[in-house]
Amino acid sequence: MPGSATSCSLFDLNEHVRRVLALNLPDALWVRAEIAQVNESRGHYYLSLVEKGGEKEEILAQAEAVIWQQTARQLHSQLGSIWRDLLRAGMEVLLKVRVEFHERYGFKLLIQDIDPAYTLGKLELERRNTIQRLKEVGFFDLNRSLQLPLVLQRVAVISSPKAAGFQDFWKHLQGNRYGYGFSMVLFPVAVQGEQAEQEVLNQLKKIQAKHQQFDCLVVIRGGGARLDLTAFDSYAVCAQMARLSIPVLCGIGHDTDETVLDLVAHTALKTPTAVADFLIGHNLHFETTLVQLQLSIRDSLWKSLETANLSLEYLAQQCDLAIRQKIRSEYQVLNHQETLIPVLFRQRLRESALKLQGQESLLEMLSVENTLKRGFTLTTKDGKIVRAGAALKPGDRITTHFGDGEAVSEVRDD
Repeated sequence: MPGSATSCSLFDLNEHVRRVLALNLPDALWVRAEIAQVNESRGHYYLSLVEKGGEKEEILAQAEAVIWQQTARQLHSQLGSIWRDLLRAGMEVLLKVRVEFHERYGFKLLIQDIDPAYTLGKLELERRNTIQRLKEVGFFDLNRSLQLPLVLQRVAVISSPKAAGFQDFWKHLQGNRYGYGFSMVLFPVAVQGEQAEQEVLNQLKKIQAKHQQFDCLVVIRGGGARLDLTAFDSYAVCAQMARLSIPVLCGIGHDTDETVLDLVAHTALKTPTAVADFLIGHNLHFETTLVQLQLSIRDSLWKSLETANLSLEYLAQQCDLAIRQKIRSEYQVLNHQETLIPVLFRQRLRESALKLQGQESLLEMLSVENTLKRGFTLTTKDGKIVRAGAALKPGDRITTHFGDGEAVSEVRDD
């Protein structure tokens, strides 16, 4: 077994390691890593850094790092609002570190600087990959293919209730000069930070479950740095937004940068108040269309009535003309008949006179005197005409009339 002469103490070993590291890594160097955890205490920031790899994204390397208070103040002053967004779990960062090894506290990286350009570059690459992935699975244009309802009145909103952008949106919507009413249901989320993505996903599930109660979803926030928008570049969030059954309107309050959500949403606007203006303008367009339709119907009715009146007037004129023509025609007939009546009357009189003359001649010819003159005789008894021999009996005295006289005789029975 090795003796004490061939062994060393733990302190000696650690001191040797410290010297080796100090000799071989005397200067600070830039290291790429992912922040696994961040804790802040008294102005100091304690980070757990990891590097992942392989298909399962297993941890290949891990180290503890620290940003001392003074360095943190300098970085905060140098980086501004992006400072806290960089120091967030899950962020890929490029750090300028000095390697330190302490005999008692072990290996540690002292962070001296952070390169935000690296992180933003990584985010941009992830953003492009997300866009490509959404296109490949057919989600990219899905929400945009939905048709907006004629009226947008029942609005679901994803936002932080404390965000100034949300307050501006709701105030602008309620104070619209047209008096349009809106019903709004807020689904509160943290619009930035480590929990933002999961909170948005949870609220999207709730909205989808009762999507029939809403005309659209509005996603709003109020300004902030580019790194604040990472939740809206998430594939999970954008894929779920794209598959929503109602149109998504977003106004995440960033003038220069465009998130993936802006690209997959039905309508993307720059600010929350711009979204409010869009809703008001959409409803105004519907009302204007209705008014124009009403005016068009009214004008059409007036034109129809005017055409009908003209037709009636024309028909009345035609009827009047036809009646006048009929009266004139009948009057002419009456005039003609009036002219014919005296002629016909005189003709009828002449015909009647001629007929009477004929009848008179016939009567004269058939008179007793003329009949007797033609050789006929007339027998009378006691002044009455004897029409049959059976009416006589022997001893009757009868008178026989001739054309030139008469003879009296007695009836005998021989």
